[in-house]
Amino acid sequence: MDDRSTETLAGPRAFRARIRSTRHGALVWRIAVGVIGGIVLACGIVAIPYPGPGWLIVFAGLGILATEFEWAHRLLRFARARYDRFAAWLSRQNILVKGAFALGTCAIVLATLWLLGAAAMIGGWFDIHWPWLASPIFG
Repeated sequence: MDDRSTETLAGPRAFRARIRSTRHGALVWRIAVGVIGGIVLACGIVAIPYPGPGWLIVFAGLGILATEFEWAHRLLRFARARYDRFAAWLSRQNILVKGAFALGTCAIVLATLWLLGAAAMIGGWFDIHWPWLASPIFG
């Protein structure tokens, strides 16, 4: 490692250490990490049933929280172990179980799109205005 790469690593650590060197700074830092990590974690939890990086976002949120909170570190280890076990279990299943899991995911996505009014909006593009396409939430 050359001097520039060492400075790059030391910069954020030095900044964090400087902020945490005072009592108020440490409290503000901890609150900021909690808020940011909590928002990322909540977004990940919402994204779990949908195709995409839901679990990755959950683990990122827990990773952010784990930098300041021991409970988050323990929860991150626990969640990753359970996720790995589930992924290994699903990979061993036959095509019917995998297909049922995929259909369940598809049903969740379609139900969410309907609840958010996307079905009626898309129907409107094609001049289809069937009443059952309307969202019960946004009617």
